[in-house]
Amino acid sequence: MNPTPGKPPTRPRPGPAVALGLVILCIEGYDLFILGAVGPSLLSHPDWNVTKSTLGLLGSLTALGMPLGSIAAGWAGDLYGRRLPMMVSLAWLSLSMLLSAVAGDLALFGATRFLTGMGIGALIPLVTAYVSEAADPARHSLQVGTATTGLAVGGIVTGVVGRVLLPAWDFRTLFLFGAVPLVLIPVVWRLVPAVVRDHPAQTPPEAGTETAAAGPDESANRLRRLLAPQYRRSTLLFWAATFAGLVIVYGASTWLPTLMVDNGYDLGSSLEFSIAFNAGAVIGTLGAALVADRGLLKAATIVGFLLAAVAMVVLSTPQPRPLLLLVSAVAGFGALGTQALVNIYVAHAHPARLRGTALGFSLGVGRVGAIVGPSYLAAVTVLISSSKAGFYAFVVPAVLGAVLIGLLRPGRRASAPAPAGDSSETEAPLAR
Repeated sequence: MNPTPGKPPTRPRPGPAVALGLVILCIEGYDLFILGAVGPSLLSHPDWNVTKSTLGLLGSLTALGMPLGSIAAGWAGDLYGRRLPMMVSLAWLSLSMLLSAVAGDLALFGATRFLTGMGIGALIPLVTAYVSEAADPARHSLQVGTATTGLAVGGIVTGVVGRVLLPAWDFRTLFLFGAVPLVLIPVVWRLVPAVVRDHPAQTPPEAGTETAAAGPDESANRLRRLLAPQYRRSTLLFWAATFAGLVIVYGASTWLPTLMVDNGYDLGSSLEFSIAFNAGAVIGTLGAALVADRGLLKAATIVGFLLAAVAMVVLSTPQPRPLLLLVSAVAGFGALGTQALVNIYVAHAHPARLRGTALGFSLGVGRVGAIVGPSYLAAVTVLISSSKAGFYAFVVPAVLGAVLIGLLRPGRRASAPAPAGDSSETEAPLAR
């Protein structure tokens, strides 16, 4: 039966939800990676006196905004439903990118990157939660994973656009493409439900029917619920695993090409490496999601972290170019793909009315890893003179992430919100 015009269907269908999530995160990936694409143009700007340290500061400003966006949007998504916060976040992101395009000085440009970071941080938990609630339970990991590959696809698009248009175009023109999210706002209004609803198959029969968005009294207790005895262990492990994963993601995006050049690789085409890295994230995430949907989400996530460690060890020794690109693809999955699996795991482990908050805080706290990652790699390369030291520095958070996920134990997820202070809530089975 067709829904009433102007109103979303009672429950989102998986296909449109995955497609919308993929497009949103693709645009978000473009906005996230655009700073790297315009870096050379910024360095040659005649008036701004940009240095490599300045570029690092701009990247840090973007990263600093992301935890604020993640926590606020995850919380708001559980309180008001996914639709309104998603529309506000898309408008916020578009406005921030447009301000970047017209920024007349470096200080204003830096402020717009902080605002952009908030928008980027907001959309990841909202989109992940929305697609998770629309997904077919039998294909949950594959459908959520497909949407989250948008970040890597956006990274590829950014590299291609930068290669084709720069330096012939003013670098600020590329930020105008960031206004595209505005056209998605009516689509979000049409497709995204106004209230939070879990999939019936994800809720035990005795839990009753669908639940709407929680009221203000209940929303105040969401963080307390995440840290209550029934969730505390998994919450802290997810936060720490996200921290480890984002150390790898942001450390790799900042330092991996430099480490490879210092180790004797000829990376004449940074675009070629970028495509291999991001393509590996896309293909690896989809393959791992297929495995995860066979009840092996935990195992797939652990293997993803370990593959990141193996890839870094292999890259520390000279390899022929075909193997170099293959291992770069494995590194892309180990970094971006594994973090996508962690996000899927967090979404899978929480009921709808707590999912946004769980994702928001996991990504918000974990974003400290995005800030620490580049500095951690820089410190290792300065303190240890070996050209291989930087590669081995990645192995530490990769192995740590695998151990943290391995410590998660089966439990039963909450099927319905418990009253404030009620610790009798049970957890649904986590994936093996």
